[in-house]
Amino acid sequence: ELARACAEHGWYASVAGPVTYSSNDALRAALALIPDELLLVETDAPYLPPKRWRGRPNASYLLGDTVRFLAEQRGLSEEDLCRRLQATTEAVYGSW
Repeated sequence: ELARACAEHGWYASVAGPVTYSSNDALRAALALIPDELLLVETDAPYLPPKRWRGRPNASYLLGDTVRFLAEQRGLSEEDLCRRLQATTEAVYGSW
């Protein structure tokens, strides 16, 4: 319901490494409702790294695993999703 509300109202949604865990089907289904232009990615560091790093401390350098996973889930190339995420990040926080 929260994902639907975000999409309907144009609110941004951010996701971290746990989206890559096999037990998070509900989270992936919710994210499917979020338009690409409202999606952000975060680390939740030092906790909750992407699946292959589970049990280790999380850090920003592991963000690529989450982004690659999301690109595959959304049917986008990594490059296209990175461009979209950069544009969304700049829309939210401003450009460098």
